[in-house]
Amino acid sequence: MLVSVVLFLAGLALVVVGADVLVDGASGVARRVGLSEFVIGLTIVGMGTSAPEMVVSLLGAIEGKGDVAVGNVVGSNIFNTLLILGLTAVLLPIGITSGNRKRDIPMNLVVTALFIFLGLEATIFGFGTDGLSRIDGFILIGLFLAYMVYSFIEGKDDKPAEEESAKKPLWLNILMILGGLAALTFGGDLFVNNATKIASELGVSEKFIAITILAGGTSLPELATCVAAAAKKKGQLALGNILGSNIFNILLILGLSSAIRPLSFENINLVDMGMLLLSALALIPCVFPKKNRLGLADGIIFLLIWVGYMAYLIINL
Repeated sequence: MLVSVVLFLAGLALVVVGADVLVDGASGVARRVGLSEFVIGLTIVGMGTSAPEMVVSLLGAIEGKGDVAVGNVVGSNIFNTLLILGLTAVLLPIGITSGNRKRDIPMNLVVTALFIFLGLEATIFGFGTDGLSRIDGFILIGLFLAYMVYSFIEGKDDKPAEEESAKKPLWLNILMILGGLAALTFGGDLFVNNATKIASELGVSEKFIAITILAGGTSLPELATCVAAAAKKKGQLALGNILGSNIFNILLILGLSSAIRPLSFENINLVDMGMLLLSALALIPCVFPKKNRLGLADGIIFLLIWVGYMAYLIINL
């Protein structure tokens, strides 16, 4: 138990430090290369913090465990939007830009709806089969590549570099990003594994561990990064991280997974898919012109929805 506690605390420390270094490095790169913090969060940070989800889902696909691959992404995206973005909005109101309203938030909803359509077409419309085929996988991968190119083209930022991180050499900022991601990944693994061991030794049920510690475990890098971004008043980086992770999870991770092996949705719960769609819809009010930020009230609503969903899962164990 003592060893597990020490490793648990070490993992937590690595996650905290890694997130801090990653945010500074990413902000520095954004300013040095003329991209907005949002686009850096959407691409480099969003994809980097989704590394745990990629490993879990790809291994699930390779081993023929489609439910693991799909369930991991569904759970992670719900966790990302409702808990992480909700908590971030409570800590720091997140400004919503014109690009967020016209492109990024609607894209998150479109990608989520497309995923549900492709995966549940037999259940919803009565034709085809439930699941993602190899063709579906290549479609998702193609959309991911197109969206990344479009985001970079549209993501130029003309603001002058004013931050201390922007004064560092570009190579040092890149090294900070890589080091931060490595610390997040390794620290998150230590945290989840040892938290699970501690919970087991304390007599907590495996099912409860699965829907709490493990469900949020692969999203721990996103959580740490967004909290660090909020502390540094970088709301756009936090928003980009979450939307980037969500889009990355569906388009690239499930795209690659289903391209490797078709993914079955046989045991996917419709309530979970409905909650996934609700989490994407919850951001839609932000696209209206007068809604210039994701604020405290929004964050509280997101958190309450997440708590309700967790209560539902616990009741239906």
